[in-house]
Order: sequence, then structure tokens, then C-alpha cells
Amino acid sequence: MSMNKNSLIYVAGHRGLVGSAICRALTRAGYDHLLMRSHAELDLCEQAAVREFFAAHRPEVVILAAAKVGGIHANAAYPADFIYQNLQIQNNVIDSACRYGAKKLLFLGSSCIYPRLCPQPIKEEYLLTSPLEPTNEPYALAKISGIRMCQAYRQQFGFDAISVMPTNLYGPGDNYHPENSHVLPALLRRFHEAREADAPYVTIWGTGAALREFLHVDDMAEACIFLLERYSDVAHVNVGSGRECSIMELAQRIAQVVGYTGEIRTDPSRPDGTPRKLMDSGRLFSMGWQPRISLEEGLRSTYADFLASRPV
Repeated sequence: MSMNKNSLIYVAGHRGLVGSAICRALTRAGYDHLLMRSHAELDLCEQAAVREFFAAHRPEVVILAAAKVGGIHANAAYPADFIYQNLQIQNNVIDSACRYGAKKLLFLGSSCIYPRLCPQPIKEEYLLTSPLEPTNEPYALAKISGIRMCQAYRQQFGFDAISVMPTNLYGPGDNYHPENSHVLPALLRRFHEAREADAPYVTIWGTGAALREFLHVDDMAEACIFLLERYSDVAHVNVGSGRECSIMELAQRIAQVVGYTGEIRTDPSRPDGTPRKLMDSGRLFSMGWQPRISLEEGLRSTYADFLASRPV
């Protein structure tokens, strides 16, 4: 099933980093019939409430961007929350979407589904070939279950559910919490506060040598619409930029954008996480999609969003 401009589209998680970007991209593309509910209006962990919502509204297209997410610290501190809430959300939404007649569903996963010591760049077929990264295993297991659930519902019911695995995302609407956010927004805040305090140095977690790939969330949103319009298959699809940098290089770039001129130190007693994580997005690129936003451009726009979102 391919979408049309009149399709009723439910975006679960529309207030999050990815969900809000997808809503913006859908509107730009002329999809005007968007269905959205906040957590206060609909708790996706509650099966009865989710079924009642789908029975009442019967969306034709479902984009599952709702999830409990966080960085290394949050994953280590709340492993039970990460596995329980994510399993509940995706179980309820995927099952109800199929049960109440949705024609298409897009499930958003994460690059952390892949093994810790994966061959690089990471191809889709490397899933479940060796152990996961321990620091985010509960979250990764939930997302792997979501992929398998989409495949099972396609096999048993013919449900057109596709799964998309983004690399590390950043951009407007990110979580800038100093402890519970991902590395890029956390560093943006830390360097900004260090500049304001005229701090002589900033210490980053780990050795700074770990390599990461980053993709601006607006590029990710465009990729999701591209796949919703063109893709229908059992295999999940990687979405990345194809470019990587070390955490130290990222810190240096952020310091430059923020205007911080002090020293950058490392703390090797803190975990690096996965040593390297570069996605092979060749499957998607071969379909004709490419990212547009450079890391430098993306960092500048994200910093502007951080400044605009701070309480006065």
C-alpha cells in the first residue's frame, strides 16, 4: 500500500525528536490528515486504551515513533523501564494497527540493535550475529522484538509493516538533559554552560576515541516518508549519513559552534559504549534517497534550537 495525500496518518510520539520531525515533513509533503495524541491523552502502555483509540479512529497509516529513549547513563540507571515500556508501546500499537485495519505501519528502531563488535559498516543482515552492547541491551532487545513482531504480523496477517533503523539522530526538539540525553545534545549543553561559566576545561565521558555516525532528524523524517511511499518488504532498512567522527572530534566541533575556547579533557574511567558504529545504508541509497544536511550545518541549527528552547 502506498500513501496518498488523503490518508489518515497516526503519528505515535509526535512530540518527540523523531515524531515532531516526521510531522513537519508530512505537512511539507502535503499530508494534511494527521492524527496525534499526547501521553496525557493516550498512554500507549495501556492496551485497552490503545485498542479503544484505534477502534474509534481507524488510521490508515501508522508511524510508531513513540519510545522511551536515552543515553548511556539513562540506559544503565533504568534498564527495567527501557525494556518494559518499549515492549508495551510497540506490542499495543502494532497489534491494534493490524487489528483495526491500518494499511501500513512504519516502526522506528535504533542502530543499537546490532552487536557490540559488529563488522563495519553495519549491514542489515548482521542483526543477532553476536552479543549486544551491555550498556543498552534492554532497549536493544525491545527494538529487536519490534522488528520481529512486524515481520511476524506480515507473515501471518499480510500486514504491511516495515521497520526502519536510524543511526544516532539529533536536531530541533532534542532532549538536552545533562544526564539522560544522548551524547550530541548533552555535549551542546555542557559546552554552552562551560562557556557561560568561563570554565577552564570540559571533561567528556570515555576516551573520546569511540566513532559515531550522526544524522539530522529532518533527514531522517524525509527518509521515513520516502520509505512509506516506496517500500514494502520484510527486511528492515538502515538509515544513516554514511559519515562518522570520533567523540573527541564531535566535542571539538561543538566547542567551535558554541564558542567555547577552553580545554577538552577525557575521562577513561567512564564507558565509551560501542567502539564504532557506522551503518551501511546502501540498501536505502540504492533506492534513490540521500541525506542533505551536513554535520556542521546541523550542529549550528541544533544549537540555535537549544538557545531558543531554554527557559528565560
